[in-house]
Amino acid sequence: MIRYLLPLALAAAPALAQDFSEGSEAREWGLFGESKARFAATVTDPLCALSGDCADNCGGGDRQLALVREEDDVMVLVLKNAQSAFNGAVTDLLPFCGQAVEVDGLLITDEEIGARNVYLIQRIRAQGDEEWTRANKWTDAWAERNPGAEGSGPWFRRDPRVQAEIAEEGWLGFGADSPVEEAFLEDWF
Repeated sequence: MIRYLLPLALAAAPALAQDFSEGSEAREWGLFGESKARFAATVTDPLCALSGDCADNCGGGDRQLALVREEDDVMVLVLKNAQSAFNGAVTDLLPFCGQAVEVDGLLITDEEIGARNVYLIQRIRAQGDEEWTRANKWTDAWAERNPGAEGSGPWFRRDPRVQAEIAEEGWLGFGADSPVEEAFLEDWF
């Protein structure tokens, strides 16, 4: 049995040991399973690539976006931009929909926690360009979409969609008039 598995393990070893850290200037966050990663890729709509359900302009900001890495044709899920609030990266990737780019950020890979090819983008540029664009546009884009939500505190406390959901369902989802909701509000607010 081992003689059959050994060739498979040896063939898989280069894929597991890929190192994309060369030239990376990404700032480390100290996240479990993180490594610096700079690579060439194409920005894509994963729903379109995987199922054929395609929308104009990669969904126009309403869909999650991904990178298809040039070196090995692997789809990398971009779940975060460079901002500390763990904002998504769609705002930063959308201008590059369908384009070949170079990205720099952190790749999270850890089999123990089930993370594989999860990316936190910090910088992006079209292939061939000299200048990098920092991946930190989400908060400014949110403020433009929500001009009446100025104020202090985190954006999600002021977001009209979040506030509407809380007004309808309560903080815990049991309804705004639920006894559980009242006890929660007494304890926390």
